[in-house]
Amino acid sequence: MFEDNVFETDEGFREAVEGHQAVPASYRPGAESEPQKVTARTVSRDEGPGTKAPASSIQPETARPEADAREERAGILRRRPVVTAIGAVLLASAISGGYLYVDDARHFESTDDAFVAARQFSIAPKVSGYITAVPVTDNQHVEAGDVIARLDDRDYRTALEQAQAQVAAAQASIENIDAQLDVQQAQISANQAQVDQAQAGLVFAEQQAARYEHLEQTGYGTVQNSQQYSSQLRQQQAALLSAQATLKLAQRQVDALKAQRKSSVASLAQAKAQQDQAQLNLSYTTVTAAQPGRVVNLSAATGQFAQLGNGLATFVPDQIWVTANFKELQLDKMRPGDPVTLAIDAYPASRIHGHVESVQPGSGTAFSLLPAQNATGNYVKIVQRVPVKIAMDDPPADVALGPGMSVVPTARVDGRPSLYERLRRYL
Repeated sequence: MFEDNVFETDEGFREAVEGHQAVPASYRPGAESEPQKVTARTVSRDEGPGTKAPASSIQPETARPEADAREERAGILRRRPVVTAIGAVLLASAISGGYLYVDDARHFESTDDAFVAARQFSIAPKVSGYITAVPVTDNQHVEAGDVIARLDDRDYRTALEQAQAQVAAAQASIENIDAQLDVQQAQISANQAQVDQAQAGLVFAEQQAARYEHLEQTGYGTVQNSQQYSSQLRQQQAALLSAQATLKLAQRQVDALKAQRKSSVASLAQAKAQQDQAQLNLSYTTVTAAQPGRVVNLSAATGQFAQLGNGLATFVPDQIWVTANFKELQLDKMRPGDPVTLAIDAYPASRIHGHVESVQPGSGTAFSLLPAQNATGNYVKIVQRVPVKIAMDDPPADVALGPGMSVVPTARVDGRPSLYERLRRYL
């Protein structure tokens, strides 16, 4: 019987070996699977050496690895249900949080290209002189009218007194001319009386001359008397002409005095202007603040000679704002009046509220010293930045803000509440 169960050494043996090699990976040692039955074919006596053995009953299983993988995953879920649940919750939370963030971010526009701005200017005296006092120090806050520096004012006081003396002289000249006009008016009245007297004498002389001329002609009077009264008539006529000429001279003298008075009035105005200028120059010796602000970069010192127009310090007014250079793509929904939250880099714990005051009608490069010329050469489109002026609604008083400080503004461009804000309100 042993001989009947001998394996074939030719084709049968090779088929058995090939059938064994086709066993899937799940049948390897260490893999969890059900035991498989492997049968070997024996050689019968009736089969000759050339008879081909039937095919092996072991076939390759191609769908078996996928089924095993599914079973392996299902096994992990069954073995670790808590970890799976936590992962699912975390994934759902991440997706929900991402959606809330994106939905909330659409309501805001922000940029880090923003700085505090102000119209700072240099403080310089309008007159020259030695500095006698500097009652302020660096970075000190001053109010309008506070003294920043004082100059030696002795020369300017002397000039003011001289101008005041010239004004007094001009006023005295006018008063003198007014007195002369009064005298001249009296003289005119006297001359007018002489003219009236001469006219009265002329009338009497005419009557006398006519009477004696008639007597002469009728023979009742002498020729001498007629000639005498005729001569008196001509004398009275000459006296009247003389009186009238004197009257005209007195009247013309009034016109001359009035012209002199106008000249004196002009001299008085000039003297007053010089007095006002001297008064201004004297006031310029005291350099004061024109508005509330801070004195920075102070260079004035007692005893220093201050030249006309040379800066003594830099003044930064209290009125400051933020210039934010937003990209032009961020301006679609931005309008004046939109609320803005400002984060100052120097004071990260502080949050300042403001609003959009205006949007510059043009990009920043369009108003630069050398604007871009896009009509020449090769053109590469670049997103432009547009300056936006942001006013502060509640500027802090406990911190120092000045031009050039970095700010991160966040403007709300959509007034409708986001989903995150509605959830916060309800929760």
